[in-house]
Amino acid sequence: MRLRAGQLWPGPASPARPGAPAAGAERGGSLCLTLGPRSRGPCLSLPESPLGIMGGPWALLAALWALGDIGAAGLRIGAFNIQSFGDSKVSDPACGGVIAQILAGYDVALVQEVRDPDLSAVSALMEQINSVSRHEYSFVSSEPLGRDQYKEMYLFVYRKDAVSVVDTYQYPDPEDAFSREPFVVKFSAPSSAKELVLIPLHAAPHHAVVEIDALYDVYLDVIDKWGTDDILFLGDFNADCSYVREEDWAAIRLRSSEVFKWLIPDSADTTVGNSDCAYDRIVVCGARLRRSLKPQSAAVHDFQEEFGLDQTQALAISDHFPVEVTLKSH
Repeated sequence: MRLRAGQLWPGPASPARPGAPAAGAERGGSLCLTLGPRSRGPCLSLPESPLGIMGGPWALLAALWALGDIGAAGLRIGAFNIQSFGDSKVSDPACGGVIAQILAGYDVALVQEVRDPDLSAVSALMEQINSVSRHEYSFVSSEPLGRDQYKEMYLFVYRKDAVSVVDTYQYPDPEDAFSREPFVVKFSAPSSAKELVLIPLHAAPHHAVVEIDALYDVYLDVIDKWGTDDILFLGDFNADCSYVREEDWAAIRLRSSEVFKWLIPDSADTTVGNSDCAYDRIVVCGARLRRSLKPQSAAVHDFQEEFGLDQTQALAISDHFPVEVTLKSH
């Protein structure tokens, strides 16, 4: 099935329809822990490499995460820069299966560094997610974005029985501040924040200060367009180490204004390798959305420790850990 960027994924059994998700049957099934070749059907199978190295509680933890049974009270939102995500990564059993299980632990997940203009890798990823989760997932994505031949897409993967897409738009970037201008998505989340807007950013490293500051202009644009300030900014901002220094913060409106609360602290390490940098961030604004935050839920998701991987195995998946936050259920 051929899909277009910016189109909602209709699911494996429905024809594609631009602009709206198609109805799909609810997925169901029981949990199967298989530390061997992947099985078919609704049961969760943990492949031999790398998850096969897990045993006992590690295998159970990974399985429960993918099935959405860890911390089930609340809406889990994550942002994951999956380094050079495309066909080769999703088809590699040492990577694709782990990525699917990580993403299936979220109700909404932003994926960055998606290099997949024909959405073949994204379609394969959705099949994998829906094979390991008892819930049905869909997606919406941007067009390929970038100033030169190198382009990336923003991808939002979401659980259909938890949220729905209300509207989307590509920020026009009148000042050409962004290398990959935000693809803005408004979600309906009836069980938690009612409606919220997600603004993604994968900042160009050497222009991170300018791009993070320009998110303030996107904030004003969303208020003007949709009349809401219940917004989460999330993604790989490259907001630390040599790209954003301590003296740079005063020039970043998203940081200096008390309107915004930064949920991932400067002391965090969101990198898989030997560096220690808080590149990936989540920032919240809006009174209703701030009240909906589950206290102390903002965190770095260390999938290396969770899935029992060594550093080489973890780096094959990405050089970034996801960052996440949970909204309370009402």
